[in-house]
Amino acid sequence: MSLQQPVAFIASAAPAAPAASGSAPGAGPRPKLERAWLELREPPADGGQGPAGPRMGRIDFQFNPKELTLAKSAEWERKPSKGAATAGPAEFKGPGAARLSLEMFFDASAEQDDRVVTAVEKLLACCVATPETHQQKQGVPPWVILRWGGLTGFVGYVSQVQAKYTLFTPGGIPIRAVCQVTLEELSGPMPGQNPTSGALTARRVHRVVTGDTLALLAWREYGDATAWRYIAEANGIDDPMRLTPGTELLLPGAEELGG
Repeated sequence: MSLQQPVAFIASAAPAAPAASGSAPGAGPRPKLERAWLELREPPADGGQGPAGPRMGRIDFQFNPKELTLAKSAEWERKPSKGAATAGPAEFKGPGAARLSLEMFFDASAEQDDRVVTAVEKLLACCVATPETHQQKQGVPPWVILRWGGLTGFVGYVSQVQAKYTLFTPGGIPIRAVCQVTLEELSGPMPGQNPTSGALTARRVHRVVTGDTLALLAWREYGDATAWRYIAEANGIDDPMRLTPGTELLLPGAEELGG
């Protein structure tokens, strides 16, 4: 018998309210509104648990989610004790995969074009095996990572998409949709992933200036210049020698670096 102990975490995250015109003197600048997005990565061609491949693209949130629901379970097994008045001791079998549920809202009522349909089709395609893994007879869908400013989610896959079209043009083109999306953690911690596995990790954001290199940033952040590879992986950088001033880089937490 397997017993599940669910652990749920709900984080409300309403979009930043626009600053009122004529704000009081001395008030700070209006915070920059960071848009959430799903990063799509090519899985290993053999379908294994190796490092994620190159970026396949991204799905941008038109509006930031109002809340994120993160759930993780622990699996236990209890064996019956013959002749005992109480149940036998429970034995821990390991943690279950984390699940992240969120809502994506798309609207094209002003443009009245097919951008909503295109976005929904991209989400649905995340539940289909990539052509490369299909050719290898593995059939693995894209790996995805939730990105939102300095916040990053676990490496996982889209396990469910439920799209509801709520508004149409006179010609029948959907121009508004609400999508319920569930991401499920890949089994086992991935390289560069928080060892707590399944957590949402806050990462520091660094704006590149002239003279910056990944090795220099790694030395300043972690005291180890060779850790530049983790910064490159977190930001999808293929050429570590070319950094454009003004670019914002996510710097993984020290606890995320592989041992």
